[in-house]
Amino acid sequence: MSIMQDSREATMVGRRTDGTPVRRPLSPHLQVYDMMQLTSALSISGRITGVIWAGGALFMVWWLMAAAAGPAAFDGVAWFASSFIGLLFLFGVTGAAWFHTFNGIRHLGWDAGHGFDLPTTYKTGRWVLIATAAATLLTWIIAIAAWAS
Repeated sequence: MSIMQDSREATMVGRRTDGTPVRRPLSPHLQVYDMMQLTSALSISGRITGVIWAGGALFMVWWLMAAAAGPAAFDGVAWFASSFIGLLFLFGVTGAAWFHTFNGIRHLGWDAGHGFDLPTTYKTGRWVLIATAAATLLTWIIAIAAWAS
């Protein structure tokens, strides 16, 4: 068996319905992708923020259940949410929610057939990052101002 020089040469040997052999390409693995490329990083980040967003939804369920259970249960959630780890978690969920939203809007544009050329892809990717940072900071500035008043 020969050693492949390039992982993109990976193929699977199969047979057609008439029995003749055929070499089919395998799906590319992570080694093929350049993780420092903006498009790859945003694609992977979209999946990661979806998982973080699901964690935020679980926190919301915990918060609602504690509110329904009474003051003692709600005090436990309030204590966690106001702790350093809780605030870090909430800040991360806020950023993940905004990123996931803006990246989803970007994907809606792609679904409509717009923005596939490389310069537009990079431009919209940068806008997703800028909008995420701005919206996350604005959300927390408003939240802190409302809490302090």
